[in-house]
Amino acid sequence: MKLSTLAKELTEAKLSGDADIRTLCADSRVAGEGDLFFCFSGTHEDSHPYAREAEARGAAAIVCEKDTGVCCPQLFVPDGREAMARIAAAFYGHPERKLRTVGVTGTNGKTTVTHMIANILEAAGRRAGLVGTLGARYGDVVLAPELTTPDPISLFSLLSDMREAGVEVVAAEISAHALALKKTGPICFDVGVFTNLTQDHLDFFGDMQSYGEAKKLLFTPEKCRFAVLNADDGFSRELEAGGVASTTYGLTTPADCFAIVESETLCGSDLLLNLEDELIEAELRMTGQFNVLNALAAACAAKRLGATAEAIAEGLRKTRVDGRLERVGSFRGGEIFVDFAHTPDGLEKSISALRPHCTGKLTVLFGCGGNRDRGKRPKMGECAARLADFCVITSDNPRYEDPAEIIFEIASGIPSGREYVCIEEREAATRYALSRLGKGDVLLVAGKGGEKTQEIMGIKYDYNDKAVIGAILESL
Repeated sequence: MKLSTLAKELTEAKLSGDADIRTLCADSRVAGEGDLFFCFSGTHEDSHPYAREAEARGAAAIVCEKDTGVCCPQLFVPDGREAMARIAAAFYGHPERKLRTVGVTGTNGKTTVTHMIANILEAAGRRAGLVGTLGARYGDVVLAPELTTPDPISLFSLLSDMREAGVEVVAAEISAHALALKKTGPICFDVGVFTNLTQDHLDFFGDMQSYGEAKKLLFTPEKCRFAVLNADDGFSRELEAGGVASTTYGLTTPADCFAIVESETLCGSDLLLNLEDELIEAELRMTGQFNVLNALAAACAAKRLGATAEAIAEGLRKTRVDGRLERVGSFRGGEIFVDFAHTPDGLEKSISALRPHCTGKLTVLFGCGGNRDRGKRPKMGECAARLADFCVITSDNPRYEDPAEIIFEIASGIPSGREYVCIEEREAATRYALSRLGKGDVLLVAGKGGEKTQEIMGIKYDYNDKAVIGAILESL
């Protein structure tokens, strides 16, 4: 494809020459013959100095915000990130125009809601695709996870592959980072879903106001045709001001759509959904009131896309999500759950979901990620100590930080007199927590969910909570 053709996607671009483009690239180390290399001022590093390396490796042209001094053609743009997303969409034939799309954003719940939506749509006879934290899925294709929302080149390539495979609707997790960094480019989602806004990612955004402003970017007429908003979260009122037609859902606040929990156990609940006066009996095989909210969000989005009551009930009934408050076994009469909860709000909701069904002691094992929002660490310690009977504080992707320092910061939030233990090595901590289980007890292993690695000093080691728990139980 000609660079001049791609340049037409950008209104303020200036072209210094033309070239035939074979593929797109944003990493000079893997640039090759005929590539279009993108430069922009990154969050940590400016990539413009790498343009010469990309050219030396065969790049045919450069997209840049300033002159890079290369000999090949340059396309000058005011915003390299936006240019990358819009050019990627055009290069892959604008697949977003040929698909129905649902974008789900919020601190917690994105993965569960997108899985529920995809399952409902498939029950309705639609071919659905998934994009998110657990990777991508469409038909028989399953792709390993990279980022919650892939970078634009990967995202539009994936959407193109989905369209070629006959996918009709895509449910995608849209992170605040993706919105702030303009990863979704020209996509205007048929439905935008908001789950909640609680503390996370302040290492990147700095404060809750900036974090919330990033979420707002999805709920504008340019990015979303219809919004599904959580009435139980006060931030939804700010999103309603974005001018997009919307419906609301909730359990504690008056809303257009709500649910009555008819019965609830440790394994799930029976629900009566009221979707704008359409009543649907549904069985949810996932624990906790927050999953009832997730089911409401998914049902509202799917109904907007034409799903019937029968499809909604069937899709919710079949939904299981890897590592999302998932029961993974029992030992000595105690139940064991794994969950992805890695924020104060997420941890509180998961513990609270298990508490009513625990007749013995409730133990929570958790840690906090390194090189991420440090402010939430003592808050998670306080939350766990307040709601659980015993805490095991351990490592969770320490990255380049000292695990002992992270654990110390978590423990600083635990009030005196509360019972807890610190065991840095996660597998040893898990073995200890399991050894404490007795009849009627519940153990929640939180933070990693379905993750398959533990990141330490830049190296990702194989590690999965469910596999470790299984191996320990087998040895015991």
